Amino acid sequence: MPVIGITGGIATGKSVVAHMFEELGAIIFSADDASREVMAPGSEVVRKVGAVFGKQFVLPDGHADRTALAALVFSNSEAREKLEKITHPAILELLRKRIEDAQRNDPAAFLVVEAPLLFEANLESWFDEIIVVASVRRIQVERLLSRNRITPDEAYRRIESQMPLEEKMALADRVIHNDGDMEETRKQVEDLWERLKGTL
Repeated sequence: MPVIGITGGIATGKSVVAHMFEELGAIIFSADDASREVMAPGSEVVRKVGAVFGKQFVLPDGHADRTALAALVFSNSEAREKLEKITHPAILELLRKRIEDAQRNDPAAFLVVEAPLLFEANLESWFDEIIVVASVRRIQVERLLSRNRITPDEAYRRIESQMPLEEKMALADRVIHNDGDMEETRKQVEDLWERLKGTL
């Protein structure tokens, strides 16, 4: 069965869409979850983060300070590149292992992988179909402000620091628009689920 990639911009609702697929029967994996795993206390990734960025980016309990790192990398492209060089190889290795294990355990499994940096990391070859979850800029900002303690300017900077959503939409096989209520989004997911099961 297929491996579907879900990507999009920050706060467009990628996780929401992934979990809707899970409710329909898909097995889902998340690059963000993999990131948390590889940055567990005492891991090689956290050690490198402390060495490159300073011990102030490692919390007393041994976790990387993800909030401080996010504030840094969303305002500094050089820092973002340094962090990605540390984290991406470990994240991708773990995701690839999870996909292969799932395929081995259940060859008929319908796999969905949420990967915010799918295009940036050149992961297109991993997937049979790529879905971009899109929202208008105003809604992205509203969602960021509601879930993060940041200013509107910081919200816009975080959005602007990423690959433009329009470019991702142009590269996608399918686009889910997540600007309305949850039932509108769910209907798009259900329709796409039926089409994908029938064509892949």
